[in-house]
Amino acid sequence: MKSLLKKKLPPIVGLDIGTRQIKAVWIEQSKEGFVLQGYACESISKTAFSERDIKDYESISVALKKVKKALKTKIKLANVAVAGTSVISKVVYMDPEQSDYDLENQIEIEADSLIPYPLEEVYLDFEEMGPSTTHTGKVNVLLTAAHKDLVDSRLLLAREANFEPKIVDMENYAIGNAIDYFHSAPDDEPVCCVNVGASLLQVCVVKDGNVIYNKEHSFGLNNLVSDISAIHMIERETAERQLLDGTLSGNWVEDTLPIFAANLQQSINRALQMYMSTLHAERPKKILLSGGAATITPLVDILNQDLGLDVACFNPFAGMSVNPKLDAAKLQKVAPQLVIAAGLASRSFTPWHM
Repeated sequence: MKSLLKKKLPPIVGLDIGTRQIKAVWIEQSKEGFVLQGYACESISKTAFSERDIKDYESISVALKKVKKALKTKIKLANVAVAGTSVISKVVYMDPEQSDYDLENQIEIEADSLIPYPLEEVYLDFEEMGPSTTHTGKVNVLLTAAHKDLVDSRLLLAREANFEPKIVDMENYAIGNAIDYFHSAPDDEPVCCVNVGASLLQVCVVKDGNVIYNKEHSFGLNNLVSDISAIHMIERETAERQLLDGTLSGNWVEDTLPIFAANLQQSINRALQMYMSTLHAERPKKILLSGGAATITPLVDILNQDLGLDVACFNPFAGMSVNPKLDAAKLQKVAPQLVIAAGLASRSFTPWHM
């Protein structure tokens, strides 16, 4: 009876506004489990972003409208995410049983020393996460801050495309949600995901449903695209499109990919070493690989051979039903790129507060 009376939460589209592609995912939950109802990917101009800052609003707006149309849904609610150097996340330690007002005042004092911007230029959020295991008599509070320009620009563009943004998340925590909801692993075993997008390599480690470590590093597929463009003397946008489509001609796998693969391997090893040093953890025996890098089969093969650990491509839809109207073969190819969008869509399965 309790489950019958439980209020069903409305579905929310996960909207991942990346620097080279916009991805959207629409997932619903039934008695049998999760159902992927729709997804969309749309490339954007290489000049649309400078780092993570939006420079060409028009091209992103057009791409978002195409994504909205491709989803073929009347759902307007959407979640977006931010990443980059102007986004800060840190666990701070506070006295327990404080009122929200007192906690907020203390958080602002704490944030003032952590954030390299005036407080009036950032959005602050915090959430109490339970007793601290390292600081006796304190509780862990997750403090998150993002520059207002970064957030407001994405909200504005989403609204222009007839979406109604509800939640602004961090990309690393969206990856964590995707792992928690859509990847099966023993509860007591950490799951390490490495997401390699256009400009960022993001590491997210989840244990018992909680993100215990997340870190961003400046390295991504832009490096490979630049190498292919220079060595094979083709336009950069053509190189990128053909790389992601799998239509690159010539022997780029032999003459260009190994250079990037070696640099990526070094970046992953450094990132894992930082994780191990920070948490005094063991080196993972396996990583989930997501983002555009996970769609390049020869690259995944090289990493499997050379990293000394098991590299598995993360398909967040592997264990769920898929709308029969969707192209299953195409979905299989692009699924690892949709991890952040899937994690954002998962926020519709649990209550959230404003």
